[in-house]
Amino acid sequence: MRRATVYDVAKKAGVSTATVSFTFRRPDKVKPSTRAKVLRAAKDLDYVPSANARGLARGNTGVLGLYSFDMLIERPLGDEDDFDSCSGGNDVVSENGKPIFSNRAGESFDCPSVLSYPLYVDEVQRGFELECRRRNRAVLLGTAIRHDDGAGITDVAGRVDGLAVFPNEFTSTMPLEALCRSIPIVRLSEGDGDEPAAYISCDNETGMNQLIDHLVDVHGVHDMEFVGSLDNYDSRHRFAAMRAKLKMKGLRVPDLPLDDSVSGTHEWFVDLCEVIDAGRLPQALLCATDQTAFEVMSVLRDAGVRVPQDVILTGFDGVLAGQVLTPTLTTVRQPLELLGQLAARLLDEQAGEPWGKPERFRLPVKLIVRGSCGC
Repeated sequence: MRRATVYDVAKKAGVSTATVSFTFRRPDKVKPSTRAKVLRAAKDLDYVPSANARGLARGNTGVLGLYSFDMLIERPLGDEDDFDSCSGGNDVVSENGKPIFSNRAGESFDCPSVLSYPLYVDEVQRGFELECRRRNRAVLLGTAIRHDDGAGITDVAGRVDGLAVFPNEFTSTMPLEALCRSIPIVRLSEGDGDEPAAYISCDNETGMNQLIDHLVDVHGVHDMEFVGSLDNYDSRHRFAAMRAKLKMKGLRVPDLPLDDSVSGTHEWFVDLCEVIDAGRLPQALLCATDQTAFEVMSVLRDAGVRVPQDVILTGFDGVLAGQVLTPTLTTVRQPLELLGQLAARLLDEQAGEPWGKPERFRLPVKLIVRGSCGC
């Protein structure tokens, strides 16, 4: 089947080829109604602008791409006061004293926060970049400017030999099916897709089983709840694994998470706060991710609830912050840097050729017991 070209899209959308090009290269220069018409035509035709169209040989750009969504945070949620107290005098000024950059994140030379960096995305990116360097590949980083930014990810895909995509609930609005037929795509921390791509996930089931065995057998926990949104593959599988393990042990199985707040948002765990106020906390709170656990720990501390004396708290992912907070966080460590390395290796070895069917890879995990469970 002949691959669609910019001329096909222009004809179907009733616009010029220049308008099609601007839609993908400079979408801000195209009227929203026209942009929507071009994107619909491109989707119908499975069109993806490629390096080939710019006179480069397919699979020979020497570049691999890494695409993320809204996964970076400027400051730990709820720590605004702490940052404000140490952020004075850090704006960037010119030699004549004129301000040229405002330090909106409140970062200070003597007040760094491991709660905002490095997190999951940072470790994966490091692994991806290290592997690309070993293989003499350049790296192109892309970030969605909107949740429905189909033009953005399509543009990045057209500039690289392969693209790794971080997880996000809005990937369903992206033209991933068409992209997977154009270049090799790796879905990070995903395992359920049917598109012809590589899917890399961690062994969520084994990790959750090890965690619950430890809590039950070592600490005598028989009442536990899950905290975190189920809007992504990892969280859904971790909650499902928790329910299956509790059922197998003959313990109470929660139907839904105790609180499904999205980490990093201002929903701020309203359901959890109501449980705290009512004095109905379980023996243990199992959080979907470490980042969620850090935010829950802040909520508990503000409410005067002690970890682990009053409630056990655990995470999942094993990011750096869990080692240095008080108490240190019991968690399940997944090899995040290895995840990024594997993604880059798989893309490099495809040499620009899309996968013909879904390929799935699962990475091992390790239980890390620390102070937040009483160890």
